[in-house]
Amino acid sequence: MVVKGGHDHSQTEHICGRPLGLRFNEKTGDLYITDAYMGLLVVGPNGGLATPLAQQLDGLAFGFTNSLDIDHNTGVVYFTDSSTRFPRRNYVSVIISGDDTGRLMKFDPITKKTTLLLNNLKFPNGIALSKNGDFLLFVETTTCRLFKFWLKSAKAGNLEVLAQLPGFPDNIKRNSIGEFWVGINSRFLEWVVSNSWIGNGLILVSPVDVTKVHSYLGGLIGGMGMGIRLDGDGNVVEVLDSGEGKGKRWKFVSEVEEYNGNLWVGSVTRSFVIRQKLPMSLD
Repeated sequence: MVVKGGHDHSQTEHICGRPLGLRFNEKTGDLYITDAYMGLLVVGPNGGLATPLAQQLDGLAFGFTNSLDIDHNTGVVYFTDSSTRFPRRNYVSVIISGDDTGRLMKFDPITKKTTLLLNNLKFPNGIALSKNGDFLLFVETTTCRLFKFWLKSAKAGNLEVLAQLPGFPDNIKRNSIGEFWVGINSRFLEWVVSNSWIGNGLILVSPVDVTKVHSYLGGLIGGMGMGIRLDGDGNVVEVLDSGEGKGKRWKFVSEVEEYNGNLWVGSVTRSFVIRQKLPMSLD
């Protein structure tokens, strides 16, 4: 499934919503949605209007509901709230400010209860469960890190840093053999954050303008596209890098998903979806 963003509607997207995560429950056929402004929702197998499931936890409203995955054995939905301070349309400000109000949570469709798993995270973004559901991986966009959070076994509740990534990660997707693809969006913000005087100056600008500056300048200063395939221990299996001077279509990659012998690549800021057969290269 594809969510079409279309033109820049950043000033009004809080009215109609901005779906960022979609996942079917394989047993029930229900479609679960994480919407940046509407929270966690579900649409039944026959379609219709989305039903809100969770929009706050312990009195603190979700500010930037982002990604999700489902344990198909239990039906439990795991999802991220990237920030309680900045909405999605100000996502660049989340990074530049060093905001650490992000949360990792789970929703039980049987009890209708939302539970906090981790807080004080810096832009928690993509999330993916392991094949047997004993752990999940998620990325922290601000720190460019990949984490493993254990759900079962004697390690349950433990958090491990698996990898330091070479750019700002967005979504993470598991393939059929239990490996994970991480989409790398941009190196531009890494350049900004490494020069504190630039970041401090930009944060004084309108947050929406900062986001537009990122989108524009990122295309000029190395807005590359990259997909990294890793195993469950964080070992790199494969890197697909558009590289310097290569196809502009690969800039600002937000998601890489492997399905039925094809690799699907999408972007949150560029209007493209690419399908390419495996094995492949970006040359």
